[in-house]
Amino acid sequence: MMGAVTVVDVAIGPKVGLLPLVSLGPAFAPLVGGWRRTAAIGAIALVLTAGLSVYNDLIGVARGYVSIASVAGVTGAGLVAVATRRRREAELASMRSIAEAAQRVLLKPVPRLAGQLRAAVCYMSAVAEARIGGDLYEVVAAPQGVRVIVGDVQGKGLEAVETAAVVLGAFREAALDEEDLPGLGRRLMRSADRQLEGEKFVTAILAEVRDREVSFLSFGHPAPLLLHGSGSVTLPEPSAYALPLGLGAHGPSEPEPFRAEFLPGDQLLLYTDGVTEARDADGRFYPLAERAHLLKERDPESALEALREDLLQHVGGPLQDDAAMLLLRYR
Repeated sequence: MMGAVTVVDVAIGPKVGLLPLVSLGPAFAPLVGGWRRTAAIGAIALVLTAGLSVYNDLIGVARGYVSIASVAGVTGAGLVAVATRRRREAELASMRSIAEAAQRVLLKPVPRLAGQLRAAVCYMSAVAEARIGGDLYEVVAAPQGVRVIVGDVQGKGLEAVETAAVVLGAFREAALDEEDLPGLGRRLMRSADRQLEGEKFVTAILAEVRDREVSFLSFGHPAPLLLHGSGSVTLPEPSAYALPLGLGAHGPSEPEPFRAEFLPGDQLLLYTDGVTEARDADGRFYPLAERAHLLKERDPESALEALREDLLQHVGGPLQDDAAMLLLRYR
């Protein structure tokens, strides 16, 4: 940039007055470099400005001194900008480390092995650069069986993270204590009604796998997907859906358990509506049931990765909502 200004100024002479444009070099330097690079570019700009002032017979003229002063001033401002940028980068790095610590506490890695089951999870946040958001999941190997929750918090951002923490904390404690799945559901309902304020709510589905059978409780959540060893796909649903967690004040609504066979060779996918409500450029929803064949990869993590890539390809860009998928299969 400074070279182009110099060449044009030499070619056309001092009449146009391009000399102050040399300061564009040190003006843009702080965006991509440190203080050494900014200072070096500023020094080069000062040399060029002084040289062009001599070439254009501007030494001793106010216009020449103003040009040199403007380059020096922009260089000084650039050095201040570099210091400010470095300080903010350090603050951002500190905040990211705190966010990663929060992630490890809130959304712990699910156990790869839970009883006779293999588990894998995929989470995609709709917030740029975020690793946690409004979706939640957990797998607990309890004495009564393997218990799972997948949920979707109303809203986004930090408030959604706080609500997710409330529900996950209650589930992790109750999953080891309650004798049956309906008791676990009632415990979560009481905890959510006590701790969630205002109109906050969480759609969620609970699952319990034992004795080659899976039981569900749905709090207004999308139906689970069962991929059978034969290749057929079913979406078990309750006879009636209950209100989401946290809306107990609007009337009692205890969910009805529903069950399905879960045999060796079968796979169970629990997900949030960020998956099924993802739209392509023509506004068509993601056809999850039609893409269930992608889960036939031998490794559960690879199977979810294939499904994730297909989902992003369908959308053709970033997701507009958080999306979580949790896959269970027999070892």
